[in-house]
Amino acid sequence: MEVGNFFGAEDFVPVTQAHIMADTESLGPAGVKWLEGLAAAGQGQCKVRIPTITDPRGTDFAKAGLLKQLAWMLDLERRAIAAFVKLGVSMTDTCINYQTIQAPTRGEHVAFGDTGVVIYSNSVCGARSNFEGGPSALAAGLTGRTPRYGFHLDAQREATLRIRVHWTPRTLNDWGALGGVIGRLSGNYWAVPLVEGLEGAPGSDALKHFGAAMASFGSIALFHLAGITPEAARIEDVGGDRLPVAHHVSESDVKALQSSYASDDEIDVVVFSAPQLSLFELRDLAGLCDGRKFVRPMLAITSPQVKPDADRMGLTGRIEAAGGQVLSGMCFYQSYAREIAEANGWKRLATNSAKLVNILGGYGYVPMLASMQRCVEAAETGKLP
Repeated sequence: MEVGNFFGAEDFVPVTQAHIMADTESLGPAGVKWLEGLAAAGQGQCKVRIPTITDPRGTDFAKAGLLKQLAWMLDLERRAIAAFVKLGVSMTDTCINYQTIQAPTRGEHVAFGDTGVVIYSNSVCGARSNFEGGPSALAAGLTGRTPRYGFHLDAQREATLRIRVHWTPRTLNDWGALGGVIGRLSGNYWAVPLVEGLEGAPGSDALKHFGAAMASFGSIALFHLAGITPEAARIEDVGGDRLPVAHHVSESDVKALQSSYASDDEIDVVVFSAPQLSLFELRDLAGLCDGRKFVRPMLAITSPQVKPDADRMGLTGRIEAAGGQVLSGMCFYQSYAREIAEANGWKRLATNSAKLVNILGGYGYVPMLASMQRCVEAAETGKLP
């Protein structure tokens, strides 16, 4: 009710799913204690009434020693998990639920928290969600409804900015960088960019990196790709015909964003995370790892749904034979990244995630953005080629 009043919502809208961001680094001891109190309410009868799932946790318990996470961090995680389980929340621990759990459908109202989840679900799936804070998403899970404002409304989903691109990316880091450029140009949560000029329809992983970076660099919750995404089969379907082309984006703009993070060739660690890796990304990574021996740590982070498949198909074994590590159910920047860096002596980090480089500078890292292949080569030589 407080959220609805703040945003001027007239009523609530029923939602079919909820997705909660509640990593313990953000929650802290006070937040976990609040969760425990809620779980104990009504003699433990306080339960979610719609399918409610979780974003990545703050650790992979099986690999916590590798990361040199401290006992108090793990204890806080265990307490939060126990409270969620009592509330009836499914511990999916993923930011790629649209690839692994159940993708929402066009027009489906949901209450999702993670920015990458929201922008993909709104844009690629055509579902309807705002960025829900942890308590708000949990409230939606408990009540089956959320305030009807923002991207639940038809009017809010119209394009507000028309952007023409003159180059189509091929690699995931390029897609992420393009999303970052468009996010910066768009600049605020209520902006809805309409992007035209792409050659062909990008795949799910490309759109995942594109949207996650756009949300990270610009707080964007919805974009339209002309002739590609479901609500913009024609530009007039989202009001794009009434908008002038406000910006032109070229390959040089995308490369400029990437090169702004390539400040050093020496690296301490390689991280593939944010978003979690799909099975196809892990397949590609395993192929790049074959026959190599790493001299720097290489972390590949995926979901608990994908990890067993990667194990069964031998992908995990191939990555770890080269000296990499496959972690499950966490996200690097939500896992006490600053403390991990200090404990392991990591500072210069290479990744193919534009979202991750945008975040990690605030945690004391010198992040570098490159293709998956170049990152793997860096883990092998200690230098980014």
